[in-house]
Amino acid sequence: MKTSMLVHTAVLAAFALPVAAFAGPAPEPAFKAEKCFGIAAAAANDCQTATHSCAGTATRASDPASWIYVPAGTCAKIAGGKLAAK
Repeated sequence: MKTSMLVHTAVLAAFALPVAAFAGPAPEPAFKAEKCFGIAAAAANDCQTATHSCAGTATRASDPASWIYVPAGTCAKIAGGKLAAK
């Protein structure tokens, strides 16, 4: 049983290391973009904040500290969208 657990742990670690290497903020998109705070869905943020460590890890929707990239000029048109964190 211990050998089986060791093998499972090694396999999971092998898969987790490449994923952890890419954790962090989302890359800036190719289009002219702005950061829009307060509109990201849970697990759909593009940023790192005090409450989560990297993109895609927000635990609640519409977190005022989380942002996503949107095309320039559209954040003000989105209900709840702010150009700066609260």
